[in-house]
Amino acid sequence: MTETPHHPNDPHASYPTISELSTRQGMAQQPRVDDVGNGGSAVDLNDPSLYINRELSFLEFNKRVLHLSKDPNTPLLEKLRFLTICSTNLDEFFEIRVAGRKEQVALGLGQDDQDGLTSQQLLERISVVAHEMVTEQYRVLQEEILPALADEGIRILKRDEWTESQREWVYGFFHGEVFPVVTPKGLDPAHPFPRILNKSLNFIVSLKGTDAFGRHSRFAVVQVPRSLPRVIKLPTEISGNQYDFVLLSAVIHDRVEELFPGMTVTGCYQFRATRNSDLWVDEEEVDDLLHALKGELRSRNYAAAVRLEVAENCSEEMTQFLLRQFHLEQDDLYQVNGPVNMHRMVAIHDMVDRPELKYPTFIPGMPANMNKDSNIFERIRNSDMLLHHPYQSFTPVLELVRQAARDPNVLAIKQTLYRTGSDSSTVDALIDAARTGKEVTAIVELRARFDEAANIDLATRLQEAGANVVYGVVGYKTHGKMVLVVRREHERLRFYVHLGTGNYHAKTTLAYTDFSLLTCDEELGQDTHKLFMQLTGLGRFGDVHKILHAPFTLENGLLQLIRAETKRARDGQSAAIMAKMNSLSEPRVIRALYEASQAGVSIDLVVRGICCLRPGIPGVSENIRVRSILGRFLEHSRAFYFHAGGKGVTYCASADWMPRNLYRRMESCFPIDDPELRERVYEEALTIPLEDNCQAWTLDREGQYHRGAPRDGEERRPTQERLLERYTIQRTLSSKPTA
Repeated sequence: MTETPHHPNDPHASYPTISELSTRQGMAQQPRVDDVGNGGSAVDLNDPSLYINRELSFLEFNKRVLHLSKDPNTPLLEKLRFLTICSTNLDEFFEIRVAGRKEQVALGLGQDDQDGLTSQQLLERISVVAHEMVTEQYRVLQEEILPALADEGIRILKRDEWTESQREWVYGFFHGEVFPVVTPKGLDPAHPFPRILNKSLNFIVSLKGTDAFGRHSRFAVVQVPRSLPRVIKLPTEISGNQYDFVLLSAVIHDRVEELFPGMTVTGCYQFRATRNSDLWVDEEEVDDLLHALKGELRSRNYAAAVRLEVAENCSEEMTQFLLRQFHLEQDDLYQVNGPVNMHRMVAIHDMVDRPELKYPTFIPGMPANMNKDSNIFERIRNSDMLLHHPYQSFTPVLELVRQAARDPNVLAIKQTLYRTGSDSSTVDALIDAARTGKEVTAIVELRARFDEAANIDLATRLQEAGANVVYGVVGYKTHGKMVLVVRREHERLRFYVHLGTGNYHAKTTLAYTDFSLLTCDEELGQDTHKLFMQLTGLGRFGDVHKILHAPFTLENGLLQLIRAETKRARDGQSAAIMAKMNSLSEPRVIRALYEASQAGVSIDLVVRGICCLRPGIPGVSENIRVRSILGRFLEHSRAFYFHAGGKGVTYCASADWMPRNLYRRMESCFPIDDPELRERVYEEALTIPLEDNCQAWTLDREGQYHRGAPRDGEERRPTQERLLERYTIQRTLSSKPTA
């Protein structure tokens, strides 16, 4: 293959295989600079202009998600799903990131970010970008998606569109399902403004008249019960159409006067408050982390508000009244043309059985010589097994735990659990193993954001079954994905290990791209054993030889690998770095990459979300290219490749290159030693995404992303479609190609 020179923003460059890269000579060198600080760079690599703000980079990522809801190649119901994902992402952004910045401003903390912005300056910029994004979200909903759905016979009917029979059915639904459980709350000196649950649907109602007690209250609040469905399907025999829906908000709005008999409703408007949802527990001061977190979970629903969403037609008087109640400013107000809880409309995706309007279903592939009756231990002994999810099944990972649970030769099972879901076959297998007398240890991360309640529940279930449950190390989240099975074989103990980049969660294994390594390599087994000993006990357990692990050796290991490539380039040797991750924001790593680029190292980064590095800056990062792949699946795998003088050193990891992953979490970064598996990771995680001309976005030096597209006559090369075709059996065909 003829190698095409790399260009910072060229999505059509071709990329060599490992073998070709190993023999490549004469890589273009940049002029050497004087050795003056920053590892030999004459440029101040701490200059704020070299860094993109983390929060603004996230908003750029969410714009790319929003773009998928407008992409003509995205199936219609998937467009709706991406729109709701964009809404959910923005919710979490306000709950955590904006809330944290507001706290910094309130406390007078003036520390600048790496890019030089203060928290106050950043909040002002966030407000501008977020308002523009929300306006575009609702424009896409009202002008593109809802009309297109209606053309397909899928209608979300507004109140003025209801027929008499539909209105009569809604009347019955209101009195049968809503009226008995809703509790309107009048506002007067005896009834102050109620506590509003985080992200809950509510109505503010203006009234005229006198109630039975002679009160003249002007306002009331209707809090919509969480037990009620937000999207309601009308019966076909009533509507005359298979897929007609009404929103609960429309049902309540239509009958709101019945909640205030004898009074006149002069206005009724939806609103929703978003609150600070970051949990804080002083782990040094609590004796029982589980019980402390239970208390925090209850209070999180009523923490300080950070955003107010109201209906577009809400009056100025009512809007200002609500802002005062939540102690918010005008910049915190978002008036929307549609339901304030847009994310709830994702229910329509699941309620409509129209396969041609969704992505094709598929059966994940199984690795060679592996079926449902295979002995997993024998299969792993024969050779290491690499799985690329969701294209390949997660079943072998589950089988390792299931078979270990019932195998009489297995003495112990140890596993980290970050996110598993409420109904987890993995947890069920651990419970079975514990009940049969095996030594079962589960490292449960209680602080996995927004999964805290589920993890508290599974920790309780495991403890009741007799498993050893540990909550990790104070001050560090356990984010590494590891299973260790100890099995007696021929008078010796053998370690079987699973190391992964993703969670043990049945749902996300079908929606996230991740790598799994199943091995009985002795050194990896010993390393994994030491990591579990670190997590559950005290003391030092000697060197970990193969695995790089945070917060101890991962950052330094990565920096050494980057600097080794830098030295090779300065010595006139071939040098290259390729890495795939979710986010890149750690300043020390970014500076090391800048230094490598200055030395002439060819660097290709596939970063799905946040990227604080600016590529393509002359004299700093002209040898760095950054891409983001977005499509049907969430790109979640982390894979790192270093040319290493032709050795092709390759790692997979649970960690991104972010401060929290490198310093405040327990993470694992494990080598892929088998040459065939190493070639697979290189190709599937790096080469194929870098060849993508459909799902790839290229980052420029200004922090803007540009969507790639095939040139005239050029073959489409979408990453996820290519891997689906390689590994899966697709069962149905969509009327449109996948995004």
